[in-house]
Amino acid sequence: MNILKLENLSVEVAGKRILEDVNLEIPKGEVHVLFGPNGSGKTSLIMAILGFSSYRIVSGKIWFNEIDITRMPINERVKLGIGVAFQTPPVIRGVKLGDIIRIFIGNGTNAGQRQRELTKTLNIPSEFLSRDLNLGFSGGELKRSEILQVLAQKPGFIMLDEPDSGVDVENLELVGKILDNFLKGRSGLLITHLGYILRYVDADKAHVLLDKTIGCSGKTTEILSHILKEGYKWCEKCPTLRKRRYERRISQQL
Repeated sequence: MNILKLENLSVEVAGKRILEDVNLEIPKGEVHVLFGPNGSGKTSLIMAILGFSSYRIVSGKIWFNEIDITRMPINERVKLGIGVAFQTPPVIRGVKLGDIIRIFIGNGTNAGQRQRELTKTLNIPSEFLSRDLNLGFSGGELKRSEILQVLAQKPGFIMLDEPDSGVDVENLELVGKILDNFLKGRSGLLITHLGYILRYVDADKAHVLLDKTIGCSGKTTEILSHILKEGYKWCEKCPTLRKRRYERRISQQL
């Protein structure tokens, strides 16, 4: 059974087509990775899955746990168990990180203990929780803050947008090992440009987003190896991508 399925998904922003006929299936219990050059639409895909209104779905379907969520509001999607760690989360003045964590954890008898365990795991000092959300955070602090929130939510499906972007080696190792442990037995979509996070996180399958669509899929190690050796030019050889471009040229001529 698939926890997430994208079926011929096409998306526009401000009248411009940014994703076209995207097909993706992630079975329950699997973690997939999505590669792609900068500007290829990886973050846009996350925003469309979450249901942000500016990302207008022109055609296709989004299924989550076999439920059609294509037109469902964001809050309803989150209630179903979708979590996300953004690459560049917004600054929210007047809202403390600790308040957000307490909302996620709840007021149970073990809430305080769980909060202490989470902050200890991520090497987050207690005074960190009293700061305004993401205000003045360094790159490493932003990542740890986002991961802390995700761990507190315990979503059934997590999307991680460039968790290795702007993070130093020490924080990358810390975040990577925590995520790998958290994802065991869970499902997720990991988005990355160069794949540094994959030194620590195992992914069952990889996909490449190129030219507004998923051009190829396969074993994570094989695809990453090709990208590191040849760059994303290697993906231009993909038969699926070539066929798509040929069909596009034909349709434009008609």
